[in-house]
Parts: sequence; structure tokens; C-alpha cells
Amino acid sequence: MQRLKLFVPLFIFIILAVFLLNGLERDPNAMPSALIDRPVPEFSLPVLGDEESVVTQSVFQGQPALLNVWATWCISCRVEHAYLNYLSEQGIRIIGLNYKDDIAEANKWLSEKGDPFALSIVDASGRMGLDLGVFGAPETYVIDSSGTIRYKHVGVVDDRVWKKHLLPVWTAVQSSNQ
Repeated sequence: MQRLKLFVPLFIFIILAVFLLNGLERDPNAMPSALIDRPVPEFSLPVLGDEESVVTQSVFQGQPALLNVWATWCISCRVEHAYLNYLSEQGIRIIGLNYKDDIAEANKWLSEKGDPFALSIVDASGRMGLDLGVFGAPETYVIDSSGTIRYKHVGVVDDRVWKKHLLPVWTAVQSSNQ
């Protein structure tokens, strides 16, 4: 019995090592969403630049889109903005969700840096972001033509992220739309 007690620390070490190795294999940017394969939550919010106009989740009906959560206060959004402009030039429909931001600053940002968005929804209170499960900007969702969320990416969208993660889902959504 005394000899078995000598092996207790070894067993504890092995168990801890297995848990730690399992954690090393996980992607820290992978943020699963409970909304995958579910419709965009209902909303009725103004459009940036035309605050008198109000849009609902029906804006996602008819053709696929990327929904990009952004804000002028978000440093990472500055990094990805040029790439979003590039995607928009390639014909990718992007709808912005201006998250908890100053409207005047957001309009200025888009006029200075280019506007990749078909339209940008104003979420001044953060309610839509909360309904989407937004952790913070930037986040990008792939939404199919029926308004169903198919994928969520947390972090900057760049060429690597687009080609590795978003493009395969986008291609599948596009082909199912035809």
C-alpha cells in the first residue's frame, strides 16, 4: 500500500498533462455561436447616414451577405477595413453593424476610409449585438439568402481568414442560392 502512495503524484501529473495538452490544441479565436443555423434575430434599427430609414432582419432576405460588426473606437476594425473594401469591390455583399458608436464619427470614418457596406445598421444601444452574442468588434457573420446565420468569425478578417474560414462557407451559401 505504501508503494501505491508513491505513484499518486505521478497519476495527478498525467491527468493534468492530458487536460493541458487538450487545451493547447484548441483555437483561442474559435467562439462558437448558439445562433449558427438560426435566423438573424428580429430587429428594427436605423441606417447609418439615413437615420430616418429603418431596416429589419428582412434586409438579409433574398441574397447572401456578410454581417460585419464594427466601430470607430475599435482598433482591430481599422486593420480589417481595407480588406472589407477589397471584398466589397469583388462583389461580396457586406452589411455593417455599427456597434455602440458615435454616428457622426462613423459617418466621417466611412467617408474618409471608404464604405464597403451595402448599408450599415446603427446599433447605438448594443441590443442587436447582445441578441447576436457579440463579444466585441470586429465580428463577421456569414448569412445565407434566407436570413440564416451559417458562420461566425471573431476577430479581424484578412486574406488568410477569408480564404481559410469564410470563403468556403460563402461559396456553399452562394451555390445553395442558385
